[in-house]
Amino acid sequence: MPVYEYICNKCSREFERLVFGQATVTCTECGSQDVRKKMSSFGMGGGKKASPSGGGSRSSGCGSCSGSSCSSCH
Repeated sequence: MPVYEYICNKCSREFERLVFGQATVTCTECGSQDVRKKMSSFGMGGGKKASPSGGGSRSSGCGSCSGSSCSSCH
């Protein structure tokens, strides 16, 4: 399920929204439909992937998983 980051062109509020298909997105602050998607590294994909550590796991930071994104990587 895609979660996108938006910014409202009317009140400048930044927010995230789970979007299904071509659903209309409205600002969570003022209700305006004049919003635009923010460019984010998560949404762009193709970011750096964690390289294999050769066994063992690290317990902190983004190096603790083998995926390109997770809840701790943002």
